[in-house]
Amino acid sequence: MATPTHSAAGQSRAQVRWEHASIPSPSGPVPARVYRPAASAPQGWLVWAHGGSWRAGSAQDWHGPTAELARISGFAVASVDYRLVPEVRHPAMVEDVLAALAWAREQAGEQAREQARDPLPVAVGGDSAGATLAACAALACRDRALPLAAQLLAYPPLDPGCTAASYHRFPDMFPTASYLMAAWQDYRDPDRPTAADGTPLHSTPFEAADLRGVAPAVLATGDLDPVADDVHRYARLLHAAGVQVTLREFGQTGHGAFLQPGPATSGGPETASLRGWLGVALRLLTPPAAPGA
Repeated sequence: MATPTHSAAGQSRAQVRWEHASIPSPSGPVPARVYRPAASAPQGWLVWAHGGSWRAGSAQDWHGPTAELARISGFAVASVDYRLVPEVRHPAMVEDVLAALAWAREQAGEQAREQARDPLPVAVGGDSAGATLAACAALACRDRALPLAAQLLAYPPLDPGCTAASYHRFPDMFPTASYLMAAWQDYRDPDRPTAADGTPLHSTPFEAADLRGVAPAVLATGDLDPVADDVHRYARLLHAAGVQVTLREFGQTGHGAFLQPGPATSGGPETASLRGWLGVALRLLTPPAAPGA
C-alpha cells in the first residue's frame, strides 16, 4: 500500500520520486518511504535501515540522504521505519527489515514481469546501527535460502563489548565506547532468539559461527570512526569465509558520514563521498536496461 508520489530534489540533478508505504508484517504494518529515480525505471531494490543506536532516527530524518542514494544508484530505496528501543528490543528490528525485504522482492518481481526482463536484484543496507541490522538480515536470508544481491554496510558497530583499539584511539569521538555499550545493552536480547521457522536472528553478525554463503558485502567506514576496527574485522571474517568483500576507509572521516553532504552533491566525483561511493557500488550490481527494453 502506498500514497501518491512526491518529488525530492536536493540539487537540480537529484530528481527522485518518493511515496509513503505500509509494509505488511506478522507484527503489523511497517511504515517506510520509497524513493525511485524519476528519469527511469528502477534497476533494482534496496531496503535501507537508518542509524540512531536502535533508539532514534526515522525515514523522515534520513530523507535527503536516502533520496540521493536512489538517484545515484538507480535503485528504488525503501527506507524502513523499523521499531525502536525502548518499545521493543531485538529481534523486532531485524524482523521489520526482513519483512521489508520480502515486500521488496514482491515489488521487484512485479516490475520484472511488467517489463518482461530478468528478475531485478534486491539488496539490503544501512548506516551505523541500521547497518548492523542489515548484516543480521543478510544472514537470515542466507539461512532461508532467499536471494540477496548485496549488503551495503556503512560503519556498523558490531562488538557489544566495544573492545577494539579504535574505540579508544579517539576516546572523545562519537560514538564513545560507553555510549555504544549502553545502547547494546538496551537493544540486545541475551537469549539469542530465533524466528518461528527456527532461523537464528542474530543481534550482530559476530554471533554467527559460519559466514559462508552470505551476500557479497560493500563496507564503508572512516579512519576517525570508533567502530572502524569492527568493520575491518568483519571484512576479514567475510573474506576468510569466501564471501566477496569490497571495503573502503575514508580519510579524515568520523561516524555519521552517510548523512553528510559531500562532493557527490556539490559537483565533484560521486565516489569521493561515502554516500556517493555506496550509490555507485549499488549501481554497478546491474547494467542499465537496454533502450526500449
